[in-house]
Parts: sequence; structure tokens; C-alpha cells
Amino acid sequence: MSLSEHSKPRSRFAWCITGSGHFLDESMALAARLPNVDLFLSAAGEEVLEIYKLHVDDLKPRFRVFRDKTASGVPVGMLYDDVYHTVVVAPATSNTVAKCAFGISDTLPSNMFAQAGKLGIPGIVFACDTEPVVVTKSPHKWVTLRPRRIELDNVERLRQIDFCQVVASPAELEAALDARLNELALAWNTSSS
Repeated sequence: MSLSEHSKPRSRFAWCITGSGHFLDESMALAARLPNVDLFLSAAGEEVLEIYKLHVDDLKPRFRVFRDKTASGVPVGMLYDDVYHTVVVAPATSNTVAKCAFGISDTLPSNMFAQAGKLGIPGIVFACDTEPVVVTKSPHKWVTLRPRRIELDNVERLRQIDFCQVVASPAELEAALDARLNELALAWNTSSS
């Protein structure tokens, strides 16, 4: 997609989905309320959406969907074409958090995050493992997880990355998105479409 296909540069949100189900429904509900959102799915993210009964085909009427199907991360090139003003990774697995914190970009979401930072495009990461005890909904029941010190350390390391804001709950994610909308003089969608 070229810049000429957009009304103005940096006019879209890039929303990256990783393999986490932690507050996935809430994250997707926030994405649906934003204007001009494209979804970028890791292979694990695509699997998890299906597990949580969020079918990719059902998302396509609302979002443009890019899948992790190329070795070089071809969709990342749209960052260079000034298509995106914000990259959101929500929810982010501990694996994705570690990759982003250490500069590893071998999935579509981690590549989007890394390249956005190199371009000075703000990133918001909803990290899953942020507290000593995390209660999360699995596909079939609620489970209690106890993130290890390394997961907690990686979240802190990620907080130090340039152009990155780490959030730890749906409420913090909504507040960060609200602040970003205000910075961009944009508003939440009010329609259900």
C-alpha cells in the first residue's frame, strides 16, 4: 500500500496481536473503538484469536488484517511509507515482551515494534506478566499465573526502550490510547460499525 492511497501521512493505528489470550476480548474491543486500525497478527496471534472464537474472517469487515506470512516482514514496509502514527502491541506475551526488550524482531509484531521505534513512532505495549500474581481467562476457565522474576525484569527493561509506553491493564491501555488520540486530535469511534 502506498502513501498516495491515504488522505494524509501517518493516519492509522497498527495494532499487533501476539499469542496471548490475557484480556484479548477487552483489547480487541478497544481496537474496534479506534479510528483507522490495521491488525498485524503473529502466527501465534492468529491461532489464539481462533481459540478465543475471534475469527479472522469476522474481523476483516472492521480491520485490514496482515498476517505473518513472509520471512522478511513485508507489511512492516508500510511504516516506512508513513502510514502509521502509533504501533500498539496488545496483548503482548512474555515472549514478545522479551523480544522487544532485547531488540529481537523475528515476528510481525516484534518487527513492527522495532521498526516503529527506529522511526520515532510511538509504541504502546500491553504486557501480560506485570505482577507477581496474574489472574487470566484461558479459553475454558480462569487461571492464576505467577510470572517469574525474568518476565517481570523484561517488562521493566521494556519500559526503558525509546518511544515505548508499557501498560499493565485494560484500563491503562484505554487511558494510553485516549492520551494518544488527544495528542493526534482524534476521537474514539462512537458507532458500533
